[in-house]
Amino acid sequence: MSNSNFVDYVKIFCRSGKGGAGSTHLRREKFVPKGGPDGGDGGRGGHVFIKGNSQLWTLLHLRYKRHIYAGDGESGAGSRRTGKDGNDVTIEVPVGTIARNAETGEIIAEIVENNQVETIMKGGRGGLGNWNFKTPTLQTPRFAQPGEDREEGFVVFELKILADVGLVGFPNAGKSTLLSAVSAAKPKIADYPFTTLVPSVGIVNYRDDRSFVMADIPGIIEGAHEGKGLGLRFLRHIERNSMLLFMVPADSDSVSEQYSILVNELKMYNPELLEKKRVLAITKCDLIDQEIKDDIAKNLPDIPAVFISAITGEGITQLKDMLWNNINSEHK
Repeated sequence: MSNSNFVDYVKIFCRSGKGGAGSTHLRREKFVPKGGPDGGDGGRGGHVFIKGNSQLWTLLHLRYKRHIYAGDGESGAGSRRTGKDGNDVTIEVPVGTIARNAETGEIIAEIVENNQVETIMKGGRGGLGNWNFKTPTLQTPRFAQPGEDREEGFVVFELKILADVGLVGFPNAGKSTLLSAVSAAKPKIADYPFTTLVPSVGIVNYRDDRSFVMADIPGIIEGAHEGKGLGLRFLRHIERNSMLLFMVPADSDSVSEQYSILVNELKMYNPELLEKKRVLAITKCDLIDQEIKDDIAKNLPDIPAVFISAITGEGITQLKDMLWNNINSEHK
């Protein structure tokens, strides 16, 4: 998944179909000059749906779709013939996509499962034909209902990566290196900050052919909740992860302090994130000796922690066990 191909935000003008008008037809045949009303109902307008597709990882296919229109319903006809319904439109999106009203910000629909279908705009109902309004005192109604109007407006589609484990850390904390070491994902890796500009997702193989999904979120900087750095654009991806793996390099001035800053950024963005299970990985521990590890261990926060090195493999098995046990406890 190259950087240019990852799209997690699109804004599209959507329009459902207008309902067809009811018919005011009056039955007229050779030997039935006054057959009465037989106007049929109008067809309903087409709906606009969104559907989850687990094969999609990005909203790239929607980037250049500025307008999406459903079909209008056809008008009713004589002999009580109902008009044809308008064509529905289904927009396929990755699992983890939210549809919002662009003006109000209100969530219209949320896709969390493969093949889940939600309606984001309903087509207008077809109008009733004049035969529906015939009564003993009004035997020849010359009116019918018009079709209901369509819905239209801009809809924002936001993708929030769904994963069991989300990696949280400052730029260059070793998140991409860890993901590439424990999965088949191939994120860009370099020795400078902000190497990761888009989220990467990998499947981590565990014991007995079991596995879990890990997502590498672009690095957070202090003030990210205010939009600094990559800020709000990627903090939302953390919301959909079952648990969070905080990663702080062993050569930091203070592992505990760095962890506190990360936690504060999440708290300022969305306090509910702090309700997720947390694990701390002290990365790049191949750069320090045992004495320094012991010093760091004395001041670690009160959450499960492990020293790891994605280069040498140190602590990786222990980390997988720790993550698997925490993920499993989520579902008990």
